[in-house]
Amino acid sequence: MIHSISSAAISFETINTILKSNGKLQLSEEAIQRISACRYYLDKKLEGNDSIYYGINTGFGSLYNKSISKEDLGQLQVNLMMSHACGVGEEVPAEIVKLMLFLKIQGMSYGNSGVQVETVKLLIEFFNNDILPIVYEQGSLGASGDLAPLAHLCLPLIGLGEVIVGGVKMSGSEALKKFNLKPVQLRSKEGLALLNGTQFMSAYSVWSMLQAKRLERIADIVGALSLEGFDGRLEPFHELIHAVRPHAGQINTAKRFRDLLSGSELITHSKAHVQDPYAFRCIPQVHGASKDAIDFIAKSFTTEINSVTDNPTIFPDEDLIISAGNFHGQPLALPLDFLAIALAELGSISERRTYQLISGLRGLPAFLVANPGLDSGFMIPQYTAASIVSQNKQLCTPASVDSIVSSNGQEDHVSMGSNAATKLYRVVNNLEKILAIELMNASQALYFRKPLKTSAKLELVLTAYRKEIPIVEKDRVLYPDIHRSIEFLRTFNFESIIA
Repeated sequence: MIHSISSAAISFETINTILKSNGKLQLSEEAIQRISACRYYLDKKLEGNDSIYYGINTGFGSLYNKSISKEDLGQLQVNLMMSHACGVGEEVPAEIVKLMLFLKIQGMSYGNSGVQVETVKLLIEFFNNDILPIVYEQGSLGASGDLAPLAHLCLPLIGLGEVIVGGVKMSGSEALKKFNLKPVQLRSKEGLALLNGTQFMSAYSVWSMLQAKRLERIADIVGALSLEGFDGRLEPFHELIHAVRPHAGQINTAKRFRDLLSGSELITHSKAHVQDPYAFRCIPQVHGASKDAIDFIAKSFTTEINSVTDNPTIFPDEDLIISAGNFHGQPLALPLDFLAIALAELGSISERRTYQLISGLRGLPAFLVANPGLDSGFMIPQYTAASIVSQNKQLCTPASVDSIVSSNGQEDHVSMGSNAATKLYRVVNNLEKILAIELMNASQALYFRKPLKTSAKLELVLTAYRKEIPIVEKDRVLYPDIHRSIEFLRTFNFESIIA
């Protein structure tokens, strides 16, 4: 698959398709013309007058009042790239780095950044050949762009920094030689265009949104299995209940559960109880609220990945070079924090369902094992889930309410969106683990409901799951089961269950 970079809006679905198919990128003729026209305009502008333009012929940050001679404009950009590569901490995961490359290419293709076509094409070579720069998690304030992470991303373009190719770490210069590529000779403004921007935050945003949409579906399916295992009632999912409180996520969740449970023997058999705990009874309201949040947040993320976020911004047709603040991460920082909260709540209610299942209620044995006492059964997986839920609560402390002055007071309000992004990444992975543990418990509970069966759709999930993780008849080492359960969530085609 070859995707042509153009002015057409990019969607999460398109990005997901490109990544899953290992698709390749190319610049459309339209994009080439826009990039070339902007570069030509900037060159002519600098030749024709002695005007001062921030970051083009001045220093950076609080050094904006230092003018730079024309013969040093290229060196200025190289110095920027080198001096700003100050990242520390864990290496950014490969899937995020590849998204950073894609989004940097997309952002510069609009023709407002002043870069050379060759610079964008070299970024495309990195993307197409899986030359993945080593980027570090910590170092960005989420304003003035993601300076430190983007410096690490782009250093290999000039033969510096480090990359990973096929699992092998090498220098940027070695990677260029390996693929017979030439380093970019930076011209005015190019280093700033590469480093200014929100592509670090945006890459985490895209990855997290793709996972959020996947995990909210899984949360419903696993929740439905738990409801069946707990011998829960269908009435809380009745359409009339949600018609009188018509939040879209709530309505859609209830409808999905009615569809998932259609034809179930368990849901329709006579119940001894008249009401379920909130973790079951309020699934439409809790799952639905998180889904509404996900949909709201997706709009902000979509706008961002179809935007120009470096500075200054060049408008050749209007003969304007404007220094402003499109690099500021606040439009991402707030929704990144919000998404962490929305996903953490899916994990919180999941763990409560797990707790109810092991509590020895409604005819289920304590800890879901036939001989409790001698066997501890599923006692400790709930501990694990509770620990992860607690960590998610800590990770949901908002980063976006913080700001620390930098650059001698010139950059006096920052978004901290990069910290919001990296902690969201942990929340997403934690949610997957919590749901995997719930699925272990739900499947075990359903074993004790035999010979009654759940719906055909949910039986398909159970059958596939049992091929990977057998019933626990007596105590065994459980961590391999948890790990296989996590892998099952990643590999099973849940979309085939939910139309």
